[in-house]
Amino acid sequence: QVQLVESGGGLVQAGGSLRLSCVVSGRNFYALSLGWFRQAPGKDREFVAAARLSGSETTYAESVKGRFTISKDVATSTVWLQMENLNPEDTAVYYCAAGRSFGMVVRGTGEYWGHGTQVTVSS
Repeated sequence: QVQLVESGGGLVQAGGSLRLSCVVSGRNFYALSLGWFRQAPGKDREFVAAARLSGSETTYAESVKGRFTISKDVATSTVWLQMENLNPEDTAVYYCAAGRSFGMVVRGTGEYWGHGTQVTVSS
């Protein structure tokens, strides 16, 4: 079983930055891929970014390319989502998800999910 705990959300003004973290426990870190998703009120959950934890492969949604960066810290089994130049459309609950398949994680069908952290961007 894998446990995912997100943190780092909060309230920020438009143009500001936040860094989210997802701590992974319960399974070999390198055996997983991990993704970030978000869900705004009244909207479907959408993919944000993903990384293959055993290598360097990453992928991003078009809406966040150039503003968000996914990275990992193997020593602490943590995956980060650095978010820059935030705008009100980025307001959502952000979730991390993990699984054995990079493709499944990107498609939103990873086996494991965290409980989410709220990000609110004011205009």
